[in-house]
Parts: sequence; structure tokens; C-alpha cells
Amino acid sequence: MSVVLIGRWDAETLEIEESHTVGDGDQEAIDALLSGRTGDWWSCEYLVDRHRDAVQLAYEGLAPGQTLVDEAEGFDPSP
Repeated sequence: MSVVLIGRWDAETLEIEESHTVGDGDQEAIDALLSGRTGDWWSCEYLVDRHRDAVQLAYEGLAPGQTLVDEAEGFDPSP
């Protein structure tokens, strides 16, 4: 299983708004989750089983000066 995080950038902050579990590499499921969205959405699939692990990986991938807010489940990633 994988976790797909969906969110938006607000200035230098990535706000995670949704989290979904899908089969590893299930592009059809990911496309369905993103279908119909307008505007600048960010999404990424992480090959982990838990939301918190996906959020931590997203946080670790940010550039210096960027922050992450998990609105989906409120997980606070650690530096």
C-alpha cells in the first residue's frame, strides 16, 4: 500500500489537506483522486503504510525555509 498526500502551496508553506491509501503505483486510483480539481494542487505518492510516515517524508523533501502543515490529521513532523 501507498499513501497519497494532496495539498496546496501557500507562499512557503505546504498545506496537506488530504491523505488517501492506494495500491502501490495505482495511477488510476491517483488520477481519480485528482480528477476535477482546479487550481494548483500538489500531490505525491509515498510507498509507506502510514500517513505520518508519508508526511515525514514530504517534510524531509522540503527546501530550507519551507514549512509543512498537516491539516488532514494534524501530524507534526520532526526535523
